[in-house]
Amino acid sequence: MPSGNSLFHSLQSFWLTKAKPFFINFLQWIRVSYFKIKEYYATHPKQRKWTIAGVLVMGPPLLLLLVVWIEIPGKKALRNIQNQLPSEIYSADSVLIGRFFVQDRTEVEFDQIAQSVKDALIATEDIRFYEHGGVDFESLGRVLTKSIIMGDESAGGGSTLTQQLSKNLYPRKKYWMLSMLINKLREMWTAMRIEDIYNKDQILTMYLNTVSFADQTYGIETASKRFFSVSAKDLKTEQAALLVGMLKATHSYNPRLFPERALKRRNVVIGQMVKYNFLKKVDAENIQEKPLALRYTRPKNNLGLAPYFKEYVRTELQKWFDEHPNDEGEQYNIYTDGLKIYTTIDSRMQTYAEKAVEQQMTELQKQFFSHWGKEGLFKENKTLLSDAIKRSDRYKKLVEEGFTEEEILKKLEKKIPIRLFSWQGEKEVIASPIDSIKHHLQFLNAGFLVLDAHNGQIKAWVGGIDHQFFQYDHVRTSTKRQVGSIFKPLVYATAIDKGISPCELVPANRETYIDEEGEEWTPRNSNIDYEVKYTMRGALAYSVNTVAVKMIMKAGVNETKEVARKMGIESELPDVPSIALGSPSVSLMEMTQAFSGFANEGETVKPIYVTKVVDVRGNIVKDLPQPERTQPALSKKAIALTREMMRTVTQEGTASRIRWKYGVYSELAGKTGTTQGNADGWFMAVTPDLVIGSWVGADDQRVRFRHTELGQGASTALPIAGYFLKQVNVDKKFKRLAEAKFNLLPDEWRKELDCDLYELDSALIRRIEKVKWKRDSTLSADTTATIEESFLEQLLKRKQKMLQYQMRQDSIRRRDLINVIENENETNDDN
Repeated sequence: MPSGNSLFHSLQSFWLTKAKPFFINFLQWIRVSYFKIKEYYATHPKQRKWTIAGVLVMGPPLLLLLVVWIEIPGKKALRNIQNQLPSEIYSADSVLIGRFFVQDRTEVEFDQIAQSVKDALIATEDIRFYEHGGVDFESLGRVLTKSIIMGDESAGGGSTLTQQLSKNLYPRKKYWMLSMLINKLREMWTAMRIEDIYNKDQILTMYLNTVSFADQTYGIETASKRFFSVSAKDLKTEQAALLVGMLKATHSYNPRLFPERALKRRNVVIGQMVKYNFLKKVDAENIQEKPLALRYTRPKNNLGLAPYFKEYVRTELQKWFDEHPNDEGEQYNIYTDGLKIYTTIDSRMQTYAEKAVEQQMTELQKQFFSHWGKEGLFKENKTLLSDAIKRSDRYKKLVEEGFTEEEILKKLEKKIPIRLFSWQGEKEVIASPIDSIKHHLQFLNAGFLVLDAHNGQIKAWVGGIDHQFFQYDHVRTSTKRQVGSIFKPLVYATAIDKGISPCELVPANRETYIDEEGEEWTPRNSNIDYEVKYTMRGALAYSVNTVAVKMIMKAGVNETKEVARKMGIESELPDVPSIALGSPSVSLMEMTQAFSGFANEGETVKPIYVTKVVDVRGNIVKDLPQPERTQPALSKKAIALTREMMRTVTQEGTASRIRWKYGVYSELAGKTGTTQGNADGWFMAVTPDLVIGSWVGADDQRVRFRHTELGQGASTALPIAGYFLKQVNVDKKFKRLAEAKFNLLPDEWRKELDCDLYELDSALIRRIEKVKWKRDSTLSADTTATIEESFLEQLLKRKQKMLQYQMRQDSIRRRDLINVIENENETNDDN
């Protein structure tokens, strides 16, 4: 490769020796020619007049032809005609889970189209199709005399099928002036070029694959399946006539909307088929008596498996394509280029995830409606509905149109046919837009994400409860919510990494902290346990806020933030100790990525959604985003010990119900989280091979449970993971996942966790026993009374059971030791 200086000298030499002399000579030639023409017209005034007249007469037509010539596609482009083909998206286990398209079209070959379709089309649209060369001048003359001069609408149009194909392939444009004339000439010229390249059967096939039918349906195959649920090759004559008939006006002759009008048009087409001998009159009369007999199949553009994930793939890939053109310098189009997109999603896990979300959210919504009653939510939150109305698209549009507040509300109160979401299925009712807003405002939503713990591949993604009604995705990095206690494992891992012993007893008493702005803040616990002393494992298991804050103060707020950054959390983290309790707003995707570090010795994996993309020619699109792993954020010891503490959370802590209630007994570490006022419920889970993130809440944080017992993450978000893992664990195809084990802790690390979760001093035990005695006395005196055990009573009961168990173990060991000694003595006596 030449150096910069040599390249400059080469360009300079080319300019001086060749380009500059040519440019100077060209300018000189123009100058000399100008003076010659000027001198000629000065001595020949008559010729000057004729030239001006000729320019005025011939100039516009020549200019028009020049514009048309520039606008028509070349023969090379026509030889490589490629219709807009939808891109297909596949799961990792080779299941087609969706298609991206502007025009919903499936292409078919000539022999895959029923003959009745071809006959009906030619009889109705272009009877001289096999005779003309792209432009039917005889038909143009008929249109001029009959249609325009005599006003006979039945005379037909002048455009041939080839011209209509030209319009389908290259839609009309707007020009500064004479748009209709330029477009018509361009279509005629393009049609003649198409006829030079393709035979008639190929042209007819291309036309039927590109033409638009009603309901934004493109191509004969898609239209056949949409309106009659059959393939194009299986269409009956009456069905073919109906489809061809709607081409004249796809909306006006839509059989779904205007059945009577469509039936009349169908019979006109059948009459045309009789007229041109494609049908016998007797057969036609029988056919015309038949009803429409539609078997309409609604389009499923936003339905099917993993709709939120597919939308994420679409937006992310299209952004990548915009910045990475193909080898020819052209940008890929995800809607039209017929790409095959192979993703990381596992269709079986995705199915289990969607079932889990549906099962939990159906049950939870019943509880929510029962909890608030019919109007309780709106009585407690006076502005909840009015705020939602003002956020709605209908309201904003009416504001833009200049309507007053009073006029807008009047319009929004008008009852119309409307669709409502329910867990029993979509409902079509007569209601006002305000009724619809109020109805949908009361639904809790969810986000659920499953990653392969080792390579970051997304295995399941549920962004909400229903993509058609709630399109806001609660998994994406752009969706941030307060994370609550699921942030605590990062705090404890940082503390262990800083050398703080996991068995160090920390009192749970309340302390007041002062932030950078001088504001006082005193964290409190969900249980009245301020006299208990906890180890790290106990504080994490019972999610003790006061201990978590003390730990972040010991480990360092900035140091904890740095660990969070290294583990993949990019959201803003304020420089305050309250981050220990999850005060920051972070996305579900970021938190799931961060927890992958607990399965990978501290290395987190960036979520990856696609493995490869193949273009229509079978070439693999290169340089797609690849999996990334970060450097370990913490020592292997800190990660392993924290993960072991999170296993305690699922065994006897806040997440223990995942075992005793949901039957998940495979190896599992996890953490629940609940934010202020129960606005957000979280559960993060780590298995040896999977990382799972679950969130439940509402887009408006005022829509929530009032009681923590109902609104905590253990009650809202954890069950989704429970239902999901139970399905995965019983699936024989996932046997390896169900039986996977975490790496055993080295003995020296295990000893660092060889302590109980908490300690109760004798004075506290006496007070608890006194409270317990009073409660038991009350229950004895009044058998109808119901007084639940306090949290401290539960701690004492557990402690006593452990002591009893330890005493039994000691007794067994002592008995075994006595037996060994007696056996040895007997042996010695025998000797």
